Amino acid sequence: MKRSQLRAIPAVEKVLQALGDAGLPRPLVLDVVRRELAALRKSQSVPEFDAVVAQIREALRELGGSRIRPLLNGTGILIHTNFGRAPLAERVIEAVAEIGARYNNLEYGLAGGRRGGRAAYLERSLAVLCGAEAATVVNNNAAALVLILRHFCHSGSAGTRSAPPRNEVIISRGELVQIGGGFRIPDILETSGARLREVGATNKTTLSDYSRAVSRETALILKVHRSNFFMDGFVESPGTEEIAALARSKKVPFVEDLGSGAMIETETIAGLEHEPTPAEVIRRGVDLVCFSGDKLLGGPQAGLIAGKAKLIDSLKRDPFFRALRCDKLILAALEATVDAYLCGEPNLPTLRMLRMTADELRRRAQVLCEALAGLPLRATAGSGRAQIGGGTLPRSAIESVTLDLAHNSIPPQEFAARLRDQPLPVIGYVARGAVKLDLRTIFRDQDAALLAAIRAACNS
Repeated sequence: MKRSQLRAIPAVEKVLQALGDAGLPRPLVLDVVRRELAALRKSQSVPEFDAVVAQIREALRELGGSRIRPLLNGTGILIHTNFGRAPLAERVIEAVAEIGARYNNLEYGLAGGRRGGRAAYLERSLAVLCGAEAATVVNNNAAALVLILRHFCHSGSAGTRSAPPRNEVIISRGELVQIGGGFRIPDILETSGARLREVGATNKTTLSDYSRAVSRETALILKVHRSNFFMDGFVESPGTEEIAALARSKKVPFVEDLGSGAMIETETIAGLEHEPTPAEVIRRGVDLVCFSGDKLLGGPQAGLIAGKAKLIDSLKRDPFFRALRCDKLILAALEATVDAYLCGEPNLPTLRMLRMTADELRRRAQVLCEALAGLPLRATAGSGRAQIGGGTLPRSAIESVTLDLAHNSIPPQEFAARLRDQPLPVIGYVARGAVKLDLRTIFRDQDAALLAAIRAACNS
């Protein structure tokens, strides 16, 4: 860049004055301004001052938009990974606020007046809920799986001439799934130090495939529940009971990754298929089961492990366990969530959304449509198919009702962008020439905020 062009780049202070109050902490604004001006110095041309300020203002707007903030989920996806998955119940939020705001007995035994164990109450409660001998918790389900694999594969990995290392994990080719964020089960296995032993074919795996694969190098047999996809047609796979019996006869641990963490009979809800519960697979003979806390369980992000006491105790003694443990806020939220199930009152947001009837939603839609009369748009009640999301029950869809918005002069894509740009963003989807907002995933107490956002989007 020529020297004259360098002089054309505005000073930092001048840009800050032109920006005014950006709504972000000043040190952060200053950092953005400096970075943007530094990028201009490396470019071949410098825009006019107003264009420079507009460019920086847009960078600040984008940065501010990445803050974690509430939004209205009108997508119809209940456990939306991009939106924080399961919303927490009021009693759970109260527990988190109470524990987070003051000191607490996280690792203090009140009875003995000295240091105590962490999460003892939660672990016992979770074991009872799952019908297991014992249970424990780490920070997410991927971490739970890594801990299990790493522990059982490393514990016998040294090997000798007479005893080879036990670091082989047997898994069906039909269960080598990819989970959220591009992570794949084979990658997780390799990261943990395990050696993958694939058996069967993509669509057919038999019990004899497992049996032939077991050797002196086998650390465990792993079953991964197909929670985020399904196979149909010419498919076959042995049941959990059959694999469990084989694992017992071969004296190797049998672990199942359930993923979704359902604690209710999902098939009792219209539109949903059966999703196996931790208690169900433990009864079928699984030694350890792991699952997520923030999916169908309806709690915070966590990885829950339940099963045989000796195996749980062994996992907790692994030095790696400390690196994966949950903090006081997650433990408090999980305690309150599990307590709700044990008390027979799981009035959790995810379960409420699942159980809402289409008639309830239609009545809400009609009230909202009447409230929007007089605006330059057509508001009607439409039909939708809500999904569970979060890699759970991929074939299941629930009848739902949408609020369909078609502006008189603004194209639907632009109107959707205006709704996203509100102080409380509203996220829906565009279909058939309208912005559709699925009311199953918008809480009833958010209706007033929804109406305010729609009115503001019409007037912006």
